[in-house]
Amino acid sequence: MRFLHTSDWHLGRSFHREGLLDAQSAYIDHLVDTVRSERVDAVVVSGDVYDRALPPVDAVELANDALQRLVSTGTRVVLSSGNHDSAQRLGFAADLIDSAGVHLRTDPSRIAAPVMFDDAHGPVAVYAVPYLEPDLVREQLGVTQRSHQAVLDSALQQVRDHRARSGHRSVVMAHAFVTGATASQSERDISVGGVASVGIDTFAGVDYAALGHLHGRHTLSEAVRYSGSPLAYSFSEARHHKGSWLVELDAAGLAGVEFVAAPVPRRLALIRGTLEALLSDPALSVDEASWVQATLTDSRRPRDAMDRLRGRFPHCLVISFEPDGVAPDPAGSLGDRVVGRSDAAILDGFFTDTRGSAPDDKEAALLRDACEACRVAEDVAS
Repeated sequence: MRFLHTSDWHLGRSFHREGLLDAQSAYIDHLVDTVRSERVDAVVVSGDVYDRALPPVDAVELANDALQRLVSTGTRVVLSSGNHDSAQRLGFAADLIDSAGVHLRTDPSRIAAPVMFDDAHGPVAVYAVPYLEPDLVREQLGVTQRSHQAVLDSALQQVRDHRARSGHRSVVMAHAFVTGATASQSERDISVGGVASVGIDTFAGVDYAALGHLHGRHTLSEAVRYSGSPLAYSFSEARHHKGSWLVELDAAGLAGVEFVAAPVPRRLALIRGTLEALLSDPALSVDEASWVQATLTDSRRPRDAMDRLRGRFPHCLVISFEPDGVAPDPAGSLGDRVVGRSDAAILDGFFTDTRGSAPDDKEAALLRDACEACRVAEDVAS
């Protein structure tokens, strides 16, 4: 069996207010071409099909077009819901749509009901685990501990129990933050009680774990991988290599994994220097068609800096100022201080900066509970 592992399409998302629908459409073209050329049996999409619970109409139309074109090649598609998706909306009419070769898995009660495939070596079971918000699913999963580790352990135990009875080769799809991987600036915080990650041992015993949520590709082990998002959604992803994993199973299980690079609609460039240097440096001509984040080192902020930069770099989207000779804030820039931190940690830092002292234990707990209540309320509403 050969399948493509992809995730985090985030259809409907923009990049610093620049629309990405054309670039996302080009990725779908690439995906369909790859399915045809590589004779792919299945495409697995490990969550975050959409960027928000109520996606715009054109994003829904693109998803519909993608699924129609993929199944027209003869492949089947398995999609699970991520933390950005509305599980209820994405999973609408899932049983009916199954017959078309599109398998929507958003219901935690169906974790141990895999999507079945057959190849020359026998059956393959694909267990599509949707994003599991601990506060919403722990009772259903029989879990008392309030953590991502607890609910995913329960889900994967169901997978192992089912696999032990069937003996089939197995693929698990999951949307989670696994220890050992690195976040970028474009993922939404999923911390519960200050903890967002789960251990890689959670996926022990499966032939392949197709992970989603993080936007950079990662190989945590030969059989546990993130595909990453197909497009860059923040400048922190400037050095990412975007694409999908082409995975092959043989009679014994995992036989091989190959990275399939996705098209790059526009490069990201991080440039730094005085305004005059950036406008005159011939070495930067390669970045004139890129999306640009510019850090200006002038001792004084130049007038009309963005307009002047866009005269050379028409796709300059972000400017920051770090004057040479001025000692940087030891805490870093605002961007440095928030990247990779949970919502509660960011609020804690804001509290400290504005009041001059850190919140005490009771205040920190209140801030953390407020963040988590907002996230859970959003999930319930979606």
